[in-house]
Amino acid sequence: MKELNEYFDANRRLWDNKTQIHVKSDFYNMEGFMKGESSLRKLELGVLGDLSGKKLLHTQCHFGQDTLSLQRMGAECTGVDFSDKAVAQANALNTSLDLGAHFVCCNVLEMDQNIEELFDVVYTSYGVVTWLPNLNDWAEQISKRIKVGGTFYMIEFHPVLYMFEWEEDIIKYNYFNPGKPVEEIEQGTYADKNADIAMKEYWWSHSLEAILNSLIKNGFAIKEFKEYDYSPYEIFGGTGMQRADQEYVFKHNNVSIPHVFSVVAEKL
Repeated sequence: MKELNEYFDANRRLWDNKTQIHVKSDFYNMEGFMKGESSLRKLELGVLGDLSGKKLLHTQCHFGQDTLSLQRMGAECTGVDFSDKAVAQANALNTSLDLGAHFVCCNVLEMDQNIEELFDVVYTSYGVVTWLPNLNDWAEQISKRIKVGGTFYMIEFHPVLYMFEWEEDIIKYNYFNPGKPVEEIEQGTYADKNADIAMKEYWWSHSLEAILNSLIKNGFAIKEFKEYDYSPYEIFGGTGMQRADQEYVFKHNNVSIPHVFSVVAEKL
């Protein structure tokens, strides 16, 4: 556990620094968001449906734009993130917009120590599970926070994408989790490649099998699973191309690959 805490602490420092950059970046379009624009993509909006009056928990919510967009859709939202700087920014936005959401600073793997209430909906999206070493613990925490009959929605980058090193145009990383994390120095950030940041990060690969089975083993029935041949974001280090609004693709040797997947699961 000591070693895991060292990984989490390094990643937390990284995301503390990312938050300060992301808030000011064009990627997050804070000006438009403050004027009422949603930060949610058409993909997740098509999956989520009507959230009016539902108590919703958004895990690994970063600085809260998506959480507050969900609040604007009529949900009663609680966002969770392990970065205190991200949560502080989320609270500032929430207060400024007078939206009535709630934010908790804690590791997603320790939600049961920080949140007591149960939710109708738990939601997570884009680049979340790679920061976690053990998906059974993750799914157990989600299961503890959702009502029987409640719905878990997940929108995530496909694990196939994490195998590629885009700039080198090679397959570099494991599909199946070897146990140890990948250790890298991140230069810049996805929201600003030229940002003055160079910090150590740790991430883990997880197969679709591992993701889905962790949910099934923790009391969920998979109601819908979809794969998409595009990403709603340009995540390819400049090597992707835009084929439609909010649809970016990377073609490796002219063969289409999965980019994103979605899961809808019911708590039994």
